[in-house]
Amino acid sequence: MDTVTLTTAAGVDLFGLLATVLWHALRIGAALQVLPVLGGRGMPARARLFLTLALAGAISTVLPAPPPMAVDAATVLGVVREFAVGVAIGLMLRLAFEAGQLAGELVSQGMGLSFATMADPLSGASSPVLSQWFYLVFSLLFFTLDGHLALVGLLADSYASLPIGAALPDPHAFLAAVPAFFAACLRAGVLLALPVMMALLAVNIAFGVLSRAAAQLNPMAIGLPVSLLVGLLLLSLLARELQAPVQHLFDDAFAAARGLTG
Repeated sequence: MDTVTLTTAAGVDLFGLLATVLWHALRIGAALQVLPVLGGRGMPARARLFLTLALAGAISTVLPAPPPMAVDAATVLGVVREFAVGVAIGLMLRLAFEAGQLAGELVSQGMGLSFATMADPLSGASSPVLSQWFYLVFSLLFFTLDGHLALVGLLADSYASLPIGAALPDPHAFLAAVPAFFAACLRAGVLLALPVMMALLAVNIAFGVLSRAAAQLNPMAIGLPVSLLVGLLLLSLLARELQAPVQHLFDDAFAAARGLTG
């Protein structure tokens, strides 16, 4: 009789632990679904599932257990709320990477490389090669600056400020946070590409003047290779100065994500 009682109690504890992990996995899995580098299309679905369960299992051990919930409309709303919070957190960090994608789009126009495209791991569509270069640089800086550790801390803190089953503090501010940070990402992308764009614009203007002065000069045959070489040189110089602005952009992204739950 005692053996049956202990087995039943252990089984109840096991199911309770599984329910706790699954509740935490909702928000974490939704965030990883839209996150760059660690999630999205760039990582296989099975790997995302393992990573989600591992993070949920680790975070659930240091946080209070969620309140018991019945199978009713309130539980369904709680699941939707967890998905919304996770997607919003992941979207903030994804927008920071989209600033690099925008910078690559703008630079490729001046260099004449807009026709050179490759598969984009973020969206699955095609994007210019320079956009992929900025994406790789942002990814390397993300891990160099311990962004992955900050991400785990962000997810753990989100449960402390917005526990499972709690209502959103201000739905209007929650919905307005993403458009507000989107404007900051647009500004950051333009500022990253602006020095290279202006230098390439000066090169193109110079070859335009030369082609008007000497009609026998072919701007497509001479100007395009020079623009390409100048652009590559400027990108090599820009790569040495990217850490500070990208770090500032990541700090703003984490601050905006913390503001969603705060």
